[in-house]
Amino acid sequence: MSPTLDKRDIDILFAIAEQQTPSTEAIHQSTGIPKSTVHYRLQSLKDDGVLTNDLYELDREKLGLEITVISEIRAEYGEGYHERIGKQLGEVEGINQVYFTMGDTDFIIIARLSSRDDVEELIGKFESIDGVERSSSKFAISTIKENVSVSNLQDYTKEKLLDAQDASDSDGTE
Repeated sequence: MSPTLDKRDIDILFAIAEQQTPSTEAIHQSTGIPKSTVHYRLQSLKDDGVLTNDLYELDREKLGLEITVISEIRAEYGEGYHERIGKQLGEVEGINQVYFTMGDTDFIIIARLSSRDDVEELIGKFESIDGVERSSSKFAISTIKENVSVSNLQDYTKEKLLDAQDASDSDGTE
């Protein structure tokens, strides 16, 4: 059974990511949520498996980020293009990693998303960047190893994660 996270849970997770500490005092200062509530919510997030250990690593599926997309992007060559386009790619919501590469592909991006609609939106966003010529995207079938640090939440807006919770509630999963 997947837990349903509410705004307070998301606010607490974002505070951990932004403050780089699970301190109830720091989270309280950042969010205004009472310390006792922060403590209780952190324990619930651990008990529900959202936070998988004391390093505050995340289970992306329980956050509704079940789809991993790996995209190869070819860009128009020009002076400083890799910095300009790479920066713009990194600013697209949901993209967690951007790599400038050698060979036929200029960039590889990795994104974690909650729905096929999000995938379509993501591809539209990075293909609309001036200088991006074409892309080839793939879905990961399974994840063998990944970094699941809570700091990766900074790649999303709180609203996107709350929407992902709503989507997982409405698709019949529990």
